[in-house]
Amino acid sequence: MIAYPHINPDIVRIGPLALRWYGAMYAIGFLASNLLVRFQIRTLYGPRGSRGIRAIPEDFLDNLYVYLIAGLIVGARVGYVLFYDLRLYLADPLEIFAVWHGGMSFHGGLIGCITAGVWCCRRFQVAPLLVADLVSVTAPIGLGLGRIGNFINGELFGRVTDASWGMVFPNGGPLPRHPSQLYEFLLEGVVLFAILWTLRRRPWPPGVLASVFLVLYGAARFCVEFFREPDPQLGFVLVNTFTMGQVLSGLMAAAGIAGAVYFSRKKASRSQTRHGSSLKE
Repeated sequence: MIAYPHINPDIVRIGPLALRWYGAMYAIGFLASNLLVRFQIRTLYGPRGSRGIRAIPEDFLDNLYVYLIAGLIVGARVGYVLFYDLRLYLADPLEIFAVWHGGMSFHGGLIGCITAGVWCCRRFQVAPLLVADLVSVTAPIGLGLGRIGNFINGELFGRVTDASWGMVFPNGGPLPRHPSQLYEFLLEGVVLFAILWTLRRRPWPPGVLASVFLVLYGAARFCVEFFREPDPQLGFVLVNTFTMGQVLSGLMAAAGIAGAVYFSRKKASRSQTRHGSSLKE
């Protein structure tokens, strides 16, 4: 067994106000994403890049991340309410706004980000699929850092285990548990980022990289859920084996597979149409 490293969740606290590691991790993740998206635009789509496109408005990215952050917060909260504890919030609707009590859903946050991102792209007349590919490649940074924040908070811990690396979490009872937050940090953060950052170098059809992100994250999350403690208010929701996180991740991966196939065939169909037209001429 490995001793759980008790880290103060607050970086600094002044009276009722506190800067917490969890929030700081996501702030760093969004900042890193912004910088890496700008890097991709310069190197792949800029004047010297190999994939020339219409110039992206200078103020677009700053606005985009404001939209994404807002979409993440609203979507994550609404998603948790709908997917994880609807009965509680129907009985006490005002509790929906008590975000300080916890309760955020990644899958809801993803839907919120997609909705806000498409809205921003339409406002600035920028191709949504292009932006989705650029941002998806960088998303694992924030996701991985967020899991470190969960680990510091001692939340979302794993199931009881006799593995030598099990840990006793402050709110997890006396038995050692899987440090599933660290599993997610490695798979959803480090490994996923390494794969997507490598794949970005190829000229994929628009939308394919974003679809690959959905597939790989969904698969990684689905696997890690076997080691993560199910939500106490839900338990197992499908055949007494699968959690809500696995159901949502499975749907996410399926949507990613469908998207990758659709966008690839769409690109191939356009190429064949152009080739056919040139032959007729």
